[in-house]
This record gives sequence, structure tokens and C-alpha cells, in this order.
Amino acid sequence: MADDDDKGYRWETEYEKTWEELHEDESGSLKASIDDILHRAKKRLLTDRVTNVRLGMMRHLFIVVDGSSAMSDQDLKPTRLIATLKLLEFFVEEFFDQNPISQLGIIISRNKRAEVVTQLGGNPRRHVKALQTLSSQACQGEYSLQNSLELALSTLKHMPSHASREMLLIMGSLTTCDPGDVREVVKTVAKANIRCSVIGLSAEVRICKTLCQQTSGTYNVILEESHFKDLLNSHVTPAPASTTTDSSLIKMGFPHHGLGGDTEEKPSMCMCHLDSKTSEGFSTAGYFCPQCKSKYCELPIECKACGLTLVSAPHLARSYHHLFPPEPYKEFLTSDIILVGKVCCYACQIEILDPHVYVCEKCEQQFCLDCDLFAHETLHSCPGCASFRELQTVQATSLS
Repeated sequence: MADDDDKGYRWETEYEKTWEELHEDESGSLKASIDDILHRAKKRLLTDRVTNVRLGMMRHLFIVVDGSSAMSDQDLKPTRLIATLKLLEFFVEEFFDQNPISQLGIIISRNKRAEVVTQLGGNPRRHVKALQTLSSQACQGEYSLQNSLELALSTLKHMPSHASREMLLIMGSLTTCDPGDVREVVKTVAKANIRCSVIGLSAEVRICKTLCQQTSGTYNVILEESHFKDLLNSHVTPAPASTTTDSSLIKMGFPHHGLGGDTEEKPSMCMCHLDSKTSEGFSTAGYFCPQCKSKYCELPIECKACGLTLVSAPHLARSYHHLFPPEPYKEFLTSDIILVGKVCCYACQIEILDPHVYVCEKCEQQFCLDCDLFAHETLHSCPGCASFRELQTVQATSLS
């Protein structure tokens, strides 16, 4: 007990003497020092990333947004709801950039009910447009966790067993108004292999913690807006697949965008918007299923007529980096790399003034911290290794 008392609280030790890490630049600004701390925190996350695990690449994710009166609080500016919707717009774009063969849907809960804003789909523009529409609506009534779970469950339980089923709940309310026992619904969600994660905007709620524990999800409470953004971005990377996820060969179709072989080029309605009351989806061109010739206006999607999964080849190629990410660069002191002269980053060709330099173990090229993060978070390949492979290809072509 004495040892525990000496250690103190985690929040006390975590922020111990953080002011010593801040240094002013020539103009007296602390921005460069703060950015360096944030970049090093991201570097630690990359280093601690677990590798050689099975990932759920085909993701079906429902985002549940709290639309209750609790979201009208102004601790996030201008309100919790508007700040959440703005961050979700960036999240949707990043989600489909990193998970192009996945699908996403949006649910909002207010007035003790839950309603679907957008169904599962792979078109980011449609989801962003729906989020922008929600920002003009008022926060009303109470939040209902049970109705939200049941509404998402009604769709996710029909998803194929080889795909990942996920829910991300953004909850600002500290209470939930449910028509029945929400704990029974939590058990049903866990049996359906749906991974539920919660981001709280107020404080920790017991039932939310239970939900995340039973479904192998994560539960976090935000500290401020930038922390909120980081928590959202942590859900962009596919989570490890559960042991109950089936392994099976998936039959896919790769349709080309065209006119479907119709020489008369007659306009037709796509299968995506058959129930729509607008003229959206009525055109001559589209993606035609190679098996049944059904027309669709977006990919990826599952054909409603024959059940074939329709994707494009670039979608699969862009999902490849999750399975085989580039190895983290090793950190060295700049003084240990070279004793005389200057050290330049191989990627940006700028002199590294930082006391630390990052080296790829395969190509042995040197990189600065910014290029290290860019290579692992955005490029998903090492510039040095890529240029080396290209050089080998050119040399082999010239010899032949």
C-alpha cells in the first residue's frame, strides 16, 4: 500500500514536469515545440502497433450520433452536436480513403427513438451530405441506447460472417431512456459478433463500459476537441478480427463504368435508387454487374439481384497496406549517424536539425520525423524502398 501511495495518481504522474518539454523558438512561439510533442506521441503509437494479426478488412460500420438535448451544451464550440458532425465529416473521408471496400451508415438517436440517416453504403459524398443536413436540426429529447442498438442490429446481423460488424456510438448524454432491459440487448449484440465502441463526451457511463467489454470494443471519454479527433481517427484502422469470423473465399465482380453494351444508350434507374423519390441515379452510364447486368452508381456494393460483391481493383490495392504495413523506422541520434557535415532527409531533401533521425532497416535511408509519419500514416510505403525497387526494374529493363 505504501508503494501505491508513493506513485500517486496516474493523471498526476502523466503530466509531471511537462513544462520542461516546452521551448520557445526565435520568435517566442511555443507552436513548434508543441507540434514536436504531438508528432512524437504519434510515433510512439506507430511503434506500439500490433503486427501479424488477423484484420477485418471488409468492414460494416454504423455510427450512432447522440441527438438529444445533452448535445446542445457548449463545452465544445459552438455546440457538441455541430462539433461532432464537423469531425465526422473528416472521419468519413478518411475512413473510405483507408477502407475503400468497406461500408458505413449513420444513425441518430433523439426523442427516445433512433432513426437511420443513411443506410450502409460506400459513397462518402452521400454520408457527408447527410451529416451537413443534421447540423441544421435541433437537439431534442432524450437518448435511447437500446433503440439505437436494436436498429443497427437489425441490419448488421444479416451481414456475411466473413465481414467485420462494428458500431461506433458517440454519446453526450449521461442517461438513456429505453423501453426494456438494455442489458439483454447488449447480450444479443455480443452474440451477433458486433464490435461496439463508445466515445463519451461527458463522463463514463456504466452501461456503455459494459457494452464495450462484452463486445470487445473500446470506451473512451474525450478531454477536448483535438483528443476527440484523435479518438475518431483511431477507428479508421481495421480492428483485429474476432476468432468467430469465418475464413472463406469471396466471389467478387469487377464492373467497369460504362453504358452496359446498349448501343442506344437509353437512360435507366440504378438499383441503388429504385426506392428514391428523386431523379438521382437515373442516367445512361453506371457500373453493371458482370453476372446479372444490374446497374449501380457506386462501388463497393453487394448486388441486390444476384448477391455478387462488386468492387474495383484499386479498392483492393488500397486495402493492401493494412495487411502488410511498412516496418517502423529505427530512431537514432543524429550525432551517431554522421560526425562531420549535415544529415539530410531522403524524402524531403531538407537538413535534419532535430537531434533524432529515423532510419529504415531495409533500405538504410535516413528520414526526418515528419516524413516518417507521412510514410506510415498516408503513403503506407517507404520512399527509399520504393525508389530502390524502381531502380532495379529500370536496370533489369536496360539489361534485357
